[in-house]
Amino acid sequence: MSLTAAQTPAGQPEYGDAQYPFHITKEEERQLRLRGAEAAPSLVIGQATSFDEYARQLMIPPAVMDLARKAEDLRLSAWEIEAMRKHLAPATAPGEKVGLLRQILVEKYNHDKTHPPYIRVACTGRGDYDHLAAEHGHLHPHDHPKGDIGSPVVLEIWPAQHYSPIHSHGHTTGIVFCLAGQLDVMVYEHLDWDARKLGLLTLTPGQCAWLSRDNYAVHQVYCPMDGGGGTTGPGYMNASADFGASFHVYLNPEQTGVEDKDGDSHSRDSFNYIDEESKKQRPFATESDLSWAILRRVLASTPLT
Repeated sequence: MSLTAAQTPAGQPEYGDAQYPFHITKEEERQLRLRGAEAAPSLVIGQATSFDEYARQLMIPPAVMDLARKAEDLRLSAWEIEAMRKHLAPATAPGEKVGLLRQILVEKYNHDKTHPPYIRVACTGRGDYDHLAAEHGHLHPHDHPKGDIGSPVVLEIWPAQHYSPIHSHGHTTGIVFCLAGQLDVMVYEHLDWDARKLGLLTLTPGQCAWLSRDNYAVHQVYCPMDGGGGTTGPGYMNASADFGASFHVYLNPEQTGVEDKDGDSHSRDSFNYIDEESKKQRPFATESDLSWAILRRVLASTPLT
């Protein structure tokens, strides 16, 4: 069975020369990148190369720095990256079988076209689409229950030109560590369609962005790599195997040693996002699409030649 989705152009940008996904012009992008490079605390955790950069990173909370130190040596191997590319590749002819990751993208695309789909892989627990690994012959049949809610550690796979909505991580503390490809991250002052943009940064493998209740909790992630043509936006599905990948950790307030006394629930079980069609805030449960245990077994059994 061929699982392909039409690559639908997003149409004309909304604001003159402004482009999806951030709705900014080239000049605005330049200014936001400059602002991001000068943000305090620093938007990116890495080896400081100037006094100013050292001072900006010194302002990052200790709980965040601890998460970043523990992740700094994480890498996807060359064979894992190549196997992921094979499972993300679109069909090149009618009836051609596609990989597990492309199958999941198509399922998600058919369910929600308000933004291009990306894949959340739970490093603990189960995923909603684990069963596809058996049903489509990638693994032997097993019982795969519905995915866990709110896994604290996830791998996110970003097909080229796909992006997330603007979303908030509430009161969690976390990191976004780039493992493969290239990712653009826009940081916002608060969760609103017209919220002020604080800065734009690009992550490459080994670089780490972060968030906490008080800093950078609202962002949008985009993979700017080659999507195979067309214009990104709502209703877009790429036509290439290029992708970015990131490792995410989200800790609830009680797990960081930071007191949280406002009485509200802001756990990783549910986050809020801005719907691109209605421009309104909506909640989503942070279930994962796939489990790492299943994905790694599928990747290991994938011929690379």
